[in-house]
Amino acid sequence: MSLLEVKNLKVHFPVKHGLFSRVKAHVKAVDDVSLTVESGETVGLVGESGCGKTTLGRAIIRLLDPTAGQVLFNGEDITRLTQSELRSRRRQFQMIFQDPYGSLNPRMTIGQIIGEAIDIHNLAPNPTARRERISNLLKDVGLDARYADRYPHEFSGGQRQRIGIARALAVEPKLIVCDEPVSALDVSVQAQIINLLMDIQREHKLSYLFIAHDLAVVEHISHRVMVMYLGHVVESAPSKTICRNPLHPYTQALISAVPEVDPDSKRKRILLPGDVPSPINPPSGCPFHPRCPIAEARCKTEVPALREIKPGHWAACHLAGESGASGAKAPGPAGA
Repeated sequence: MSLLEVKNLKVHFPVKHGLFSRVKAHVKAVDDVSLTVESGETVGLVGESGCGKTTLGRAIIRLLDPTAGQVLFNGEDITRLTQSELRSRRRQFQMIFQDPYGSLNPRMTIGQIIGEAIDIHNLAPNPTARRERISNLLKDVGLDARYADRYPHEFSGGQRQRIGIARALAVEPKLIVCDEPVSALDVSVQAQIINLLMDIQREHKLSYLFIAHDLAVVEHISHRVMVMYLGHVVESAPSKTICRNPLHPYTQALISAVPEVDPDSKRKRILLPGDVPSPINPPSGCPFHPRCPIAEARCKTEVPALREIKPGHWAACHLAGESGASGAKAPGPAGA
């Protein structure tokens, strides 16, 4: 049994208009997404801004209530739990937020921020044990235990993100949703945080759902990668496979945009025409067909199923795996 199993999850936001706030339409932020995360595994979730990655992550841990679908954590559907029932389960799944500045309460000390979850779940029998637990958590993320009495404004962005990681670890979760945890940091600091997350995963046997838009980062930390477009998963495969041999035209375009280290690289940049369609009124058929360089007539009317093209490699494209469909011959791997 998978640690996390998401089945046909949908998150639609109503668009209201007029004097009586009647619902005129729905923003289909996440539309029929299924995925699994195994114990000790990191699943990367990539895509352009606005594709539904963060909404999916928040819905999985019930920071948002899904419109439809199931989220099974250790076999239990947490979408059916009441808020009081969910409170006791929250210890098992936590989130690291994108903004290390906005995610920490500026009026609380670091010790209070980390200790809050410890208090809520009664994880320390006395004040001495609580202080010791906070000190150990700070050391685990590479910070001095004396920092517990300081406030967030006294720290850099990288240090604040380490504090956010310590807060997530405070309740000994099994799954952490990492919502673009390094996108707001300098490149040199990004590498430190990524390596820290990998060390913590090995030590604590954690599972990650790692949300990002940088495929190079995702390839480095993830075991499997899922690519989202307009609320749908369009491709899923092991990280090395998807970066070396992407099957979906959208994934190929994403990988072609990854900066190359080798100045003699022959990789060709794939430029997609137009903009991402509105999730309020998505296109018929394949959601990617208005921008796809190899789209055919059926792509405008038939919704492609996410199917297994090769063992462990899934793609939602009518032409994926067909001879002559390599119009979109995969560019070289990131950083190759």
